[in-house]
Amino acid sequence: MSDINITCLTGRLARDAELRQTASGMDVASFCVAVNERVKDKGSGEWTDRPNWIACTMFGARAEALSRFLAKGSKVAVSGRLHYSSWEDGQTGQKRSKVEVVVDEIEFLTPRDGEAPPQRPAEPAKTTAYDEDIPFYGAGHGT
Repeated sequence: MSDINITCLTGRLARDAELRQTASGMDVASFCVAVNERVKDKGSGEWTDRPNWIACTMFGARAEALSRFLAKGSKVAVSGRLHYSSWEDGQTGQKRSKVEVVVDEIEFLTPRDGEAPPQRPAEPAKTTAYDEDIPFYGAGHGT
């Protein structure tokens, strides 16, 4: 059995995306998504939001194309896989590590300026189904 490494999250961008290129010329967009966690303060009993800062990275032509739209405060949904990396800090010699989301899909949840927010579809009309309306019901059911 193989392991599954899939993550999906929604949140707001903590800063504008940073676009850079690898030594081979591949575009890389880096950004951080703030995902709130509801926690109850033990002292006051009040519920508050505590942000989790999730590092995200996107590669390739999509990284270059989408990076200009990834602006601080925008709400997004991302899906991808978790990636762990470790290295030694060149200045201090300390071992460092991080877990980030390598983004496969991204959806913008904040409408662009001048656009109306997305509307929920209208509720379908409630109907009552009768046996004679179901074309396969009579066959083999005694009618």
